[in-house]
Amino acid sequence: MSTSAGPPVLDFPIHGFCGHCGKRPDPEGPAQRVCPSCQLGLVIGAPESVAPRQGEAFLVVDGKLQICAVSRGAEKVLGAAETEVVNQTLTDVLLPADAEAAGIESLVSTIVHAARGEGAARSLVVRPAGEWGIRWFARVGPCGAPSAALLVLALGG
Repeated sequence: MSTSAGPPVLDFPIHGFCGHCGKRPDPEGPAQRVCPSCQLGLVIGAPESVAPRQGEAFLVVDGKLQICAVSRGAEKVLGAAETEVVNQTLTDVLLPADAEAAGIESLVSTIVHAARGEGAARSLVVRPAGEWGIRWFARVGPCGAPSAALLVLALGG
């Protein structure tokens, strides 16, 4: 991470993907800000260890824990449209699956550090807020620009 003043700069190889459909743009094609495939999402980047594969469910969360983007896959998994989820606080939508083991502090800390561009990918187990018995494994890491946290739900376990 850059130590200069201003917004954080992600200091790792970045792999671009659409913030809506998850498709990766053609690296040989022209750089585009809007996804050339679905034309609904902005192209953002993340390290390979975190970047979603096409069709994976994911959310983009800022350092204030506000959800900034929801993939098409996450809309299906959460059973809510993007317009219902964006701008909500992450903990209104997802919580740690085992609140007694790590607590909400671990989830919040992981998201805030990732949103700052700090640290490597981490794994968490989350559940929908207000639901029990559902567990999703998730990988969390930095993404940008602007700098945010990427939370990819690994639904296959």
